[in-house]
Amino acid sequence: MSKKFNFFKEAVKNYKTSGTIVPSSRYLAGKMLRGINFSKAKVIVELGPGNGAITHDILKRIQPDAVVICFEINDAFYNELKKIKHPQLIVLKASAEEIKSEIEKLGYGKADHIVSSLPLTIIPKEISHNILLESHQFLHNKGMFIQYQYSLTYYKKLKEVFGNNITLSFEPFNFPPAFVYKCIKK
Repeated sequence: MSKKFNFFKEAVKNYKTSGTIVPSSRYLAGKMLRGINFSKAKVIVELGPGNGAITHDILKRIQPDAVVICFEINDAFYNELKKIKHPQLIVLKASAEEIKSEIEKLGYGKADHIVSSLPLTIIPKEISHNILLESHQFLHNKGMFIQYQYSLTYYKKLKEVFGNNITLSFEPFNFPPAFVYKCIKK
């Protein structure tokens, strides 16, 4: 069976944690990763990577001394990510709420960038707010929290955490089309 069909099957079964029924397009991945200085980034965290559509793009761009740490709670997606054989990839079966404690266990202090595909609008408000606060706290100054959503409804919540340090773009070549929020910690 194809990876896309497996993603679809798993996403339909667990829509509340996946938030979509198709993997991210290469166009969305490119738009999300644009602006990251991969020559300087040492720790990149990915929240809700699903089957790794964006993960693969990150791994192609990182420097030899960088690490990518993925948080995935879905069993099938976690197992799919574990099949990616890359020495700089760490896949954790843990909630994004535990970002700080899980990464400190690995010996890292802060993230240079956090790339999130979490369906924040359908995650309970308290949990999504905690994820944003943990992410903000765990980022280096001038680090980016990059999030895509299918609507503009989450802009206000991101602004509560990141202030006016948010840029917004739109990617029409994704199904469904998506808004990309780039939030800079200052």
